[in-house]
Amino acid sequence: MTPEPFVVEPVHLEPVDRVSITVLVDNVADLLLPSEGPVHRPSLFAGPTIPVAVFEGPGPDVVRAEHGYSALVTVGVKGTDHRILFDTGISPDGMVENMRRLDIDPTGVEAVVMSHGHLDHTGGLGGFIDAVGRANIPLLLHPDFWLRRRIVVPGADPIEIPSPSRRALEAGGFEIVEDARPGFLLDDALLVTGEVARTTPFETGFPPHQAFRDGSWVPDPWIRDDQAIVVNLRGRGLVVLTGCGHAGIVNIVRHAMALTGVDRVHAIVGGFHLSGGSFEQIIGDTVAGLATVGPDLLVPGHCTGWRAQHALAAAMPDAYVHPVVGTRLELTGA
Repeated sequence: MTPEPFVVEPVHLEPVDRVSITVLVDNVADLLLPSEGPVHRPSLFAGPTIPVAVFEGPGPDVVRAEHGYSALVTVGVKGTDHRILFDTGISPDGMVENMRRLDIDPTGVEAVVMSHGHLDHTGGLGGFIDAVGRANIPLLLHPDFWLRRRIVVPGADPIEIPSPSRRALEAGGFEIVEDARPGFLLDDALLVTGEVARTTPFETGFPPHQAFRDGSWVPDPWIRDDQAIVVNLRGRGLVVLTGCGHAGIVNIVRHAMALTGVDRVHAIVGGFHLSGGSFEQIIGDTVAGLATVGPDLLVPGHCTGWRAQHALAAAMPDAYVHPVVGTRLELTGA
């Protein structure tokens, strides 16, 4: 059953002159990819070094990949840069260790936004708390973020997914802000979409997914807590950042456009969840939907999957950017 439609009330998203997105956690690392244009990448032979017993001298202290996603968003508002953390990867220390290797100070983060409650986006919250001592910043999330969840595949035992602990996050100093509706940060310059309207006929959720509600396990294919963040880059259009894209990447982009009234999209970045099984069957429809939007930059990482990445690169070669850990997009307004 498709979620009940809901009315999208337009909001005003204040334009900004610059935005930077740094991928802190992703499934792939490649230190031989070059920087080009607005895309900057770490180099194998630049950055910090560490002692290596088998080398005659130090070796590079390189960024590391893991199954998960995290990005640092830096937005210039009224002449001041503000840093927002979006998701935190799967391991306790992967994100903060990559921040160290990229010379990013975690104490400069002003808020954390969670795309949804799955473990490959939440596991690094503990490492962040350890790195900063005590968070003392807002943690923005959808109310379904806390749900117990599991994957149920016919013929196999259910696999329960570790769920976030409210007690641990509150003890770590986070100010938890729960809302299914759209919300703002940075003087209305950064939009958190809240729950996303499902409008396409082909983005139909994740059938094996269940949630524990009111004392029993029930189907939860829609993963309603899936949300994105959006910035309006002056003169160029929207910059949309997703975690897994469980709501459907075309749904998410359409929702961002409907919310803001901005019909131009400059960049789409993050996980599009087109890897494996039934999701690969909608790659063609997804590519067609995104091609209709026509973003200037398309950066599909994490759970997008290599087949979808190849299809997107073939359909939009001038827009496609291959995402790896440490990739930094420096985007400026017109």
